[in-house]
Parts: sequence; C-alpha cells; structure tokens
Amino acid sequence: MVSKPIVGVITSETSAFGGRQLLHSAGQRYVNTLMKFSKVIPTLIPTCLSSEDLVDFVSTIDGLLLTGGRANIEPHHFGGKQFPKDEIIDPSRDRTALFLIKECVSLNMPLFGICRGIQEINVAYGGDIFYRVHEVAGKIDHRMPQNDDASVEDIFKPKHIINIRKNSLLESFIGQSECIVNSLHGQGIDKLGNGLNVEALSEDGLVEAVSIEGYKAFGIGVQWHAEFHPEISDNYINKILFKRFGESCREYKSRKLKEVV
Repeated sequence: MVSKPIVGVITSETSAFGGRQLLHSAGQRYVNTLMKFSKVIPTLIPTCLSSEDLVDFVSTIDGLLLTGGRANIEPHHFGGKQFPKDEIIDPSRDRTALFLIKECVSLNMPLFGICRGIQEINVAYGGDIFYRVHEVAGKIDHRMPQNDDASVEDIFKPKHIINIRKNSLLESFIGQSECIVNSLHGQGIDKLGNGLNVEALSEDGLVEAVSIEGYKAFGIGVQWHAEFHPEISDNYINKILFKRFGESCREYKSRKLKEVV
C-alpha cells in the first residue's frame, strides 16, 4: 500500500498566557480539511527554521499549504508604504513563506495559498498589495464582521460572488462561471505578480484567485477561506480545490519515488 503524501502547513507566530509564551500555530480547520478532503498527512512548519533547514524540510514533503494569518505581509517586501506602528506583523512568517514559495516552485511541488497565502504568492512573484481594500475607490468591504459577538458561522458565511475566468483552471475544476464565497480579508492583490494568471475576480474587480502560469502541479491561491465547510454543497468549490490539491500531491510523491529508484 502506497503511503499518503505529506503536506507542510505553514504556521503563524501567536502567543498564549498573556503573551508570556510564543507559539507556532495553524488553524485546526486547515489540518482537518487536508486530512479529510485531500487525503494527506499534514505537518506543521515552524517559522523559526533557517533557510538551510527549510531546504531540508522541503525535501521531506509533497506539497505546501499557505494558510491565512492575523498579521499582514510587511510592505517592505513589495515596496509599499510603511505600516502604522500598531499594525500586527509576523516577520518570521513573511521570511519563511516567501522562501518556501520559491523553493517549492523550483521543484514544481503542489502549492495552495489561502487568504494571506494568495497574497504571499503574489508578493513572491513580484506583485504588490492593497493595504486596506475597503478604502480603495470602487471596492467593497471584504472584511469579516467587525462586532466582537459575531459567531463563527456568521464570520465565515458566503458573502459575495466571484466571477471565474473563461478557460481557467477553476472553470475546468467546477464547470461554472461564478460561485459565492466567504470574505475575511482587509488586504488584497493590487498589481498582479509576473508569471501569475487571474483565475477569478470579485464583482468589484478584486483578484480572488490566481494560478501559476505553466505550472506542472497544482499551483493556486484563493483569497477566501476554502478550508471552511467544504462538505456543504454551497462550498463545492472548496471541496474540489482540496481534492485536486491532494491528487497533485500524490502525483508529486509518485514522481519523487520514481526518481529515487
């Protein structure tokens, strides 16, 4: 019996015990969805590893998932304006994600970016980011509900339509020209990175999904949280994305094993 692929899941730096203990963490929904719908074994990637150790780590995995995160990518990575002093940042995640993307792409390894993950892919390819989408003329507010008592279901509920590009990978995956997705992000793609294709746009023209041009594996980023309730029919696109990602990871693992033989 062939063993399952191993997928690296990037972590974010968070804290516990009133800030007295730092953590490398990833949301449980990402891990559970990978296991259930991609049929892979997730393993978390701490963002304290050196570049040399990350290269060794990449050699042990068959795919990379870039999760969402509370902090935004610092603007010095794409020539943007400096953040306000009270902005939440995660420099270790920035460094690790941008390094991993380039390393994994050099190997044609399956790559899936969600929310912050699509923005990391765009920056790695030379693109840049809107700091506050809701402050840009003509854009809607893509953020999650701002009230503290909002339920998880309310936060992650489908919010707006995305228009899927004709002849895109997403269209080939689901056979539809549009669908409705959730929306929890403050930042978004402004200038598209070189070597990326737009897969879908929201009704206000914001980039909602990208693919890596000419990539030999699954190489997709989406702005919505595809890990949420992929089992629900309204979220069919989420289920298909994780399924296709898993298939690509199995293909990568198979190729890797043949190269060893």
